[in-house]
Amino acid sequence: MRIVFSSVSILPILAVLSGCTSLGALKPSRSVVAPYWHATLPHGGRSPELVAWWASFKDPSLTELLTLAERENPTVQEAVANIDKARATLDSARAGLFPSLDGSASATREANTGDDLNKIVAGTNRSGGLDAAWELDLFGKTKKETQAAALRAQGKVWSWHDARISVAAEVGDYYVQYRACRQLEQLYRDELASQRETILATEKSAQSGFTSTADLALSRASAATSSSNLTAQRGDCEIIVKSLVQLTATDELVIKTLLDHGKSRIPQPSSLRILSVPADVLRQRPDINELEAEVAATISDVGAAKADLYPSLSLSGSISISQSTVTGRSVPWSFGPALSIPLFDGGTKRAAVRSAVADYDVAVASYKSGVLTAVADVETALIRVNTALKRIGDAKTAADNYQSYFRSVDENWKSGGASILDREEARRSAQSAAITLIEIRRDAVQYWIALYKSLGGGWAAPAGAPIASANGTH
Repeated sequence: MRIVFSSVSILPILAVLSGCTSLGALKPSRSVVAPYWHATLPHGGRSPELVAWWASFKDPSLTELLTLAERENPTVQEAVANIDKARATLDSARAGLFPSLDGSASATREANTGDDLNKIVAGTNRSGGLDAAWELDLFGKTKKETQAAALRAQGKVWSWHDARISVAAEVGDYYVQYRACRQLEQLYRDELASQRETILATEKSAQSGFTSTADLALSRASAATSSSNLTAQRGDCEIIVKSLVQLTATDELVIKTLLDHGKSRIPQPSSLRILSVPADVLRQRPDINELEAEVAATISDVGAAKADLYPSLSLSGSISISQSTVTGRSVPWSFGPALSIPLFDGGTKRAAVRSAVADYDVAVASYKSGVLTAVADVETALIRVNTALKRIGDAKTAADNYQSYFRSVDENWKSGGASILDREEARRSAQSAAITLIEIRRDAVQYWIALYKSLGGGWAAPAGAPIASANGTH
């Protein structure tokens, strides 16, 4: 399965699946892909490999959540079940290439104990037989149906890999959100504690007549706002926990224990070094491989539908042995070919061919759309990662300087050189800058995860294995 650098086209590779059936009615499945990335590539990465990328977070809690999700997530389990179903369909289609043999046996005891004229002495009847049938695959219909089933089974394996990658990325994303959420909660908690101390100091000053009641009202209002923000933030964190419970299909107490024992900082992964061109990236994305397999399967479907237009030849035979204590032994048998020639079906078979061709066109359109979406996903993630990394430095500078400014204003306020309104404005500016820094750091990691997913998650097609095991590793 190879994708050309300047143009992704699978038709020449899969033409061999058509056998002797003409594919003249099929349009080429060609999707043009640029030979290079237009977005800026983030540099400084230490690892060009994605396979062990999650380990670079060095966060045991995240690792355990990912393990739980892969083992318990219903979407992944459904993907495994779909592999089993597709393989059963393949076995059923493959069975059509071989003869079938059925056997039968019976034994009965019968008599008539009525009037003397009708009385029959008790007797035993025994019989056994074999029936064999074999439809010769003269025009390759069964072979093409088997090829289509095999390709769809392979596609389900790609789908399983895609489900694993998507679930892992979603778990990682929520985990990063949770860590950032708790940092914001701590920020609001510290702010509220500071404001309550300010209220106490302002109340004493107001009682002594050094501070107006307006300053006290402003302090209380600011503290109430911070308390409200803290309550809302706690609610957001609890919602994220619920999402992780859903993804991992695990008891909430287990998830909370894992989160409580994890690192409080936002996890930082190793950077990714994008060394490949767009077509190489498409080759390692399981969703693109799945779409490619479906296009190949529909080509085989077209071949099978066209083969059904021609006569079919089958061989059949039977032999049976029956023995009765009354009538004796009988051994009838039969053997011979049977030719079925389609003469008139009202256009049903030709309509089936047109339907198969339409299915191919749909698969090609989906394939082209998938290729364009895949490239756009990577390009978008590259831009977002690069933008976030550049913003972190400025955001940290702003947060540090606003905090320094607030400390200066706070000292002036304590010495009577600044109003509480000046202090409150400086506090809000410092808080806003600190929140922005946390959010940008969170976003940067989320964008790294999105880039990891858009690059195919480190998955690669297993060499020499036409259908990989659903229990394998990646």
